[in-house]
Amino acid sequence: MPEPALNLTTPPDAARRLTDRVRAARLRLGWKQSTLAERAGISLGTVKRYETRGNTSVENLLRMAHALGELDAFGELFREPPARTMAELEAASKMNRPQRGRR
Repeated sequence: MPEPALNLTTPPDAARRLTDRVRAARLRLGWKQSTLAERAGISLGTVKRYETRGNTSVENLLRMAHALGELDAFGELFREPPARTMAELEAASKMNRPQRGRR
């Protein structure tokens, strides 16, 4: 498997960018923080805390993404790279088969 590409983005930088994108999506829809909280089924304090500090649970982030119509974007995370050879394709198809453990 190839080595991951060199990435100069740090986790805090990535978190801040994601927080900024959530806020921008909310504002594009013309929603107040309270509107997002209500539609996501989370507290207003959770939205405020996320937008100011960038801290929330993955579940709450997914709820906000769902309310904003962006939940499908998370499906792109950690996606398997496409097979480049027939051997890689065959290996990938074997990995996707359900395995039953021994007793």
